[in-house]
Amino acid sequence: MRRFAGPAGSVTRITVGSKVLRSNMLDDSPVRVVDVYVPAGHDGQGLPLLVDLVGFTSSGLSHTSWAGFRENVPERLDRLIGEQRMAPVVVAFPDCFTRLGGNQYINSASIGAWEDFLLQEMLPEIEQRFKCGGSGRRGVFGKSSGGYGAITHALRHSDIWSAAACHSGDMGFELCYLPDMPAVLRALAGNGNSIERWWKQLEGAQKHPEGSFKVINALAMAASYDPDPTQFLGMRLPVTFDTCEIIEERWANWLRQDPVVAIETQASNLHKLKALYIDCGENDQFNLLYGARRFVRRLNELGIAHRYEEFPDNHTNVDYRMDESLPFLAGALTG
Repeated sequence: MRRFAGPAGSVTRITVGSKVLRSNMLDDSPVRVVDVYVPAGHDGQGLPLLVDLVGFTSSGLSHTSWAGFRENVPERLDRLIGEQRMAPVVVAFPDCFTRLGGNQYINSASIGAWEDFLLQEMLPEIEQRFKCGGSGRRGVFGKSSGGYGAITHALRHSDIWSAAACHSGDMGFELCYLPDMPAVLRALAGNGNSIERWWKQLEGAQKHPEGSFKVINALAMAASYDPDPTQFLGMRLPVTFDTCEIIEERWANWLRQDPVVAIETQASNLHKLKALYIDCGENDQFNLLYGARRFVRRLNELGIAHRYEEFPDNHTNVDYRMDESLPFLAGALTG
């Protein structure tokens, strides 16, 4: 592709020392890096602020790095803003990578108080430094686990966020997580059903073995949605090891975090948003389309304003969908 030849914005890398992330079970650093994009011709002052939450196994820093054959997100923003398809905004790209491979952007006794970090520590730091954002002028967006984070923050924190975009976000948990459990149990069986032994073997390997992503993902989700501080890194599964039957108490803790379930008690927050965007690929290989449809059906029943789109693609390499969501969010936050 031909890259945009107009003025380029700046990306400043800052660090945020966190108090709430100290002493996490994973021994991850509480000092987190955040890249901050400011569009050409601006210093950030008075502009709305968007926060980019990336998918599992990634970091916000991956979105500001050079990318072959495609734009990175700052380059995409330069083009959209430079062609006047999008109002100028500041965008923050936090590094929320963890020992377990990523983040769902919620508080967890295992992974850490990431919800508190983003809202209570990162946002004030960025807004103070760049004089941007503020009440009514903050938006959050993301894809996959980042989409989950965006929609969950919108459900919980409409006092902080005024706009949100969820690209292919995790929802409909019984469809996107439970189908992987048999494969996870087969992998753990080779290590005597020991999560600790399997994980330490993974960390000691020179490369991750084929099929390990499903296990990593399932264990990280367990540590996010149903952490157990008495277990290794807080990880426990919601199914039995021998018969793969659901453990109702464990699975109930997962479901409380499912946006399709959470909307029943938190919908009032979505009514307060200036903009809500949701999309998903028609061929999403993680079955997220069906959760998205369930969620959107409930939005319609509750009369919550939103924009929903399905597109002819799967879950992979769909950053081009930001061409739709980012102008939508920026327009709602400008003025």
